[in-house]
Amino acid sequence: MVTPTRQARPAAAVPTTLDKAADENFPVAPFFLPRAWRDDLMAVYGYARLVDDIGDGDLAPGGADARHLGLAPEQADDRLALLDAFEADLRRVFATTGDGPHHPLLSALRPTVRRRALTPEPFLGLIEANRQDQKVRRYGTYEELAAYCELSANPVGRLVLQITGTASPERIRRSDAVCTALQIVEHLQDVAEDLGRDRIYLPADDMARFHVRESDLAAPSAGASVRSLVAYEAERARELLNEGTPLVGSVHGRLRLLLAGFVGGGRAALSAIAAAGFDVLPGPPKPTKPSLLREVGVVLRRARGEG
Repeated sequence: MVTPTRQARPAAAVPTTLDKAADENFPVAPFFLPRAWRDDLMAVYGYARLVDDIGDGDLAPGGADARHLGLAPEQADDRLALLDAFEADLRRVFATTGDGPHHPLLSALRPTVRRRALTPEPFLGLIEANRQDQKVRRYGTYEELAAYCELSANPVGRLVLQITGTASPERIRRSDAVCTALQIVEHLQDVAEDLGRDRIYLPADDMARFHVRESDLAAPSAGASVRSLVAYEAERARELLNEGTPLVGSVHGRLRLLLAGFVGGGRAALSAIAAAGFDVLPGPPKPTKPSLLREVGVVLRRARGEG
C-alpha cells in the first residue's frame, strides 16, 4: 500500500483518525501530488474517516470527540446524537457568520471547503449513510445496497474531482462506478467484522440464490456456498471498476496516477480475495504492495490506450 503523506494535525486527538489512511485499499494522499491537493484530500479523508468512526462506534476512548461536539459525557456512546451534533458542526463549516466549527477535524476542513468552493451535499451524504447504518442492518436487493453506496462512497469520489477541478457529468458517472465498487470490495473483505456489528452488506436475495444463511457467515471459514456468493459479488465489483476505468484516461499528469491508484487498489483487493479462494471469513484478504503496483500499472496502460 502506498503510504499517504502525513499532514500537520490540529489537535492531539486527530492522529488516530488520520493515521487510518495507511490501512485503506487505495492511496489517500500520496507524495507525488501537489502539496495543496494533499492537504485538501487529507482534510476530506479526516472528515470521512471520523464520520465512519462515529457510525461504527470506533471513536477514541475518553469522549474527546463528544466534548468537541458539545455533548454531555453520557452521550459519548450515543451514535445518533453524535451524528446529529456532527452535522450541526459541519453546518458551521459552511456558515458565513459565527465562530466556526468546534471539532478540530472540521476546523481543518473549513479552509479546503472555502478554497475549493465545496458544497455541503457530499458531506451530508456521508453522515446520512452512517445514520442509515444505525437503522438498516440488512439489504434485500443489490439495488438497495447500491443506493446505500450512493451515500456512503460516491460522495468521496465526487469530492476528489471537485478538489482537483476536474468534475464533469461523465467523470462523475465513472467515479460513482469506481466508488461503489470500492465500497462493495470493502464489504466483502469485512463480512466477519460487519457481522460482529450485526450488519450484513450481502444482498438477501443473492444469499438466498446461493443458499447462504446468516449462520454460515459466522463460521470460522467459508463453505462452498459462501465462497460462490463472494465470488459473484466480487465479479460485480470488478465490472463496476471496469466501467469506471475510463475515468483514469480522461485526466492527465499526477491526477491520472492518483485515480489509477484508486482503481488499481480495488483490483488488487479483488485479486487478494480471489487468492484466498473467496474465503473472507477468517479475516480481510489484503493486497500486497507489489500487487497494488502491478494493478496500477495495468490501469495506466489501459488509460494510455484510451487517452
